[in-house]
Amino acid sequence: MPDGRPLIVQSDLSLLLDAHDPSFEEARAELGVFANLEKSPEHMHSYRITPLSLWNAASAGLDADALGATLARWSRYEVPESVLVSARETIARFGRLSLREADAEGRTLRLVCADPRVAAELGASKRLRKWLEPDGADFLVKLVDRGTVKQELIRLGWPVRDEAPLADGDPFELRLRDETLAGRPFALRAYQTDAASAVLGDRGPGSGYGVAVLPCGAGKTVVAMAAMAGIGRKTLVVTTNVAAVHQWIDELLDKTWIRREDVGEYTGGAKDVRPITIATYQVLVWRPDKESDFPHFELFRREKWGLIVYDEVHLLPAPVFRVVAEIQAVRRLGLTATLVREDGREEDVFALIGPKRYDAPWKDLERRGFIAEAVCREIRVPLPERDQVRYAVAELRQKYRLAAENHAKLEVVRELVENHPEDHILVIGQYLDQLGHLAKLLNAPIITGKTPNPERERIYADFKAGRARVIVVSKVANFAIDLPDASVAIQVSGAFGSRQEEAQRLGRILRPKQRNSHFYSIVSRWTVEEEFAANRQRFLAEQGYRYAIEAWDETP
Repeated sequence: MPDGRPLIVQSDLSLLLDAHDPSFEEARAELGVFANLEKSPEHMHSYRITPLSLWNAASAGLDADALGATLARWSRYEVPESVLVSARETIARFGRLSLREADAEGRTLRLVCADPRVAAELGASKRLRKWLEPDGADFLVKLVDRGTVKQELIRLGWPVRDEAPLADGDPFELRLRDETLAGRPFALRAYQTDAASAVLGDRGPGSGYGVAVLPCGAGKTVVAMAAMAGIGRKTLVVTTNVAAVHQWIDELLDKTWIRREDVGEYTGGAKDVRPITIATYQVLVWRPDKESDFPHFELFRREKWGLIVYDEVHLLPAPVFRVVAEIQAVRRLGLTATLVREDGREEDVFALIGPKRYDAPWKDLERRGFIAEAVCREIRVPLPERDQVRYAVAELRQKYRLAAENHAKLEVVRELVENHPEDHILVIGQYLDQLGHLAKLLNAPIITGKTPNPERERIYADFKAGRARVIVVSKVANFAIDLPDASVAIQVSGAFGSRQEEAQRLGRILRPKQRNSHFYSIVSRWTVEEEFAANRQRFLAEQGYRYAIEAWDETP
């Protein structure tokens, strides 16, 4: 096979990419724009072109001709005509429908159909009948139904270009500093400016909403601050937990001229609404019982926000989609390291928050020194003999837990910690008993969901100051925790094959620093944990990382 042609394009819209070809890295980067990685074994990576992957690419400016040229450039064989036709027809669906203002008061929108056949299909849909009012070749939509209609239409295969006006919201000026409070120079990086601009656009039709995808450690918070400064309006930020709220506040005070009294915290312990308000997803989805409404959704509705920032948008709780559907007239910025959602609701993110407007490849930022270089290793250890019979007869869920809590992993962790005497180390896991044993073995502090917020923040502060070199953390530390000196992460257990979790855990050690970062994943050999680990690693393979796999047959 000729070098420089690593791709095989198949008529079922699947793609095979030869990992040994010299052009693998370049081809992988171009395919990732419009195709999703499905499997990444050692020799041949497999991708799939989907409607959503094509619509996200189209929203960022890719057209069918450019896609066809990319496939032809890398394919070893002639690209099947059916693939090109299917991709062209799918991309053409993006923008065939558009939402525009229908009256001067802005209470009604017009769903404009460029194709009479599409209009006929929508008019005949029983699902859409209660939201669409025929008006000539188009349909009228109540403003309150704006998001719901977009959700339903994308499920029918018709993504909508939303060109209806967005509300300005109340004014509030936010200016960026030239240097931080500590006196360090501060300026936006080019990709941070580009990400904010790509989402906000020129304030014309179809701009002002969308998702920016950047790796952890690349400064997604700074992208949001650039957006806030750009529009000069009241802003609501929704993030994952109280520690993340406090980090957002610290970052705003450090890098902007905002006053502390202009920043509000809206959490379980405080309900302070200010021009810039930082809230948690947890408080927003709280309700007294399963039959009650969500009382804190009023935070979205009663204030005249000019921008809502959804931090870690891949974790947006399903109930929040309901209120997001109501407030489509507000500018929206989604921030994430991965658009993968374990509940499969990527289409709702596309319809309600907006399409992917900007995506910064992890390895590109690593090469430019903006995030740390990471070395990824999977260490496979055998199950102790006493557990092998229990494992053989167990149900799948119990098999996974037996493999995840393999006692042999403890000594492997101890040895890895000893091998990195100069590093700040995070030991991350899923199961509390296992983490408790590790904390005792390593004489390290532990953070779980039961750790009070003041205690969590004290431990994080000790870690940042070097008073604690190793900390043991449960999945509460997966998201939105800024530990810039962490350079080693040791993963002993995790959620079932969660790609988003793998991305977030690696992200904990990607802040730029003088030394390389190391990410270890310890897996029980010849168990279902190997299969789940392969799925978790798929996202990192998509970003250009490769795992070295080591088998430790004898535990230390």
